[in-house]
Amino acid sequence: VQLQASGGGLVQAGGSLRLSCASSGRPLSSYVMAWFRQTPGKEREFVAATNWSGVLRWYGDSVKGRFTISRDNAANTAALQMNTLKTEDTAVYYCAAARTQVSRSAAQYELWGQGTLVTVSS
Repeated sequence: VQLQASGGGLVQAGGSLRLSCASSGRPLSSYVMAWFRQTPGKEREFVAATNWSGVLRWYGDSVKGRFTISRDNAANTAALQMNTLKTEDTAVYYCAAARTQVSRSAAQYELWGQGTLVTVSS
């Protein structure tokens, strides 16, 4: 299974972006899906995760109320809707998948996309 993240780009503060994560190969319906982000010199930061059905969702404190994670198992995709973006949201965003329970630790995820850069300008 390979993951591919897309949708990053340059946006002004206060704007919105929607990231997508697509899978090639095995269906993702049995996987926990998550988004992480990383800036140079820092560890990968948990952004959001959802369980296999998409009903349960978890968010990092810095994005709660602004970002929404979703998934479409029929289409084998996941998404991250990012609203009211701030300059501090600038990072490379990664989608990830795990067959275990939801975790905020990047180490628990065995599948990773290549990352998509989000730049928020002031």
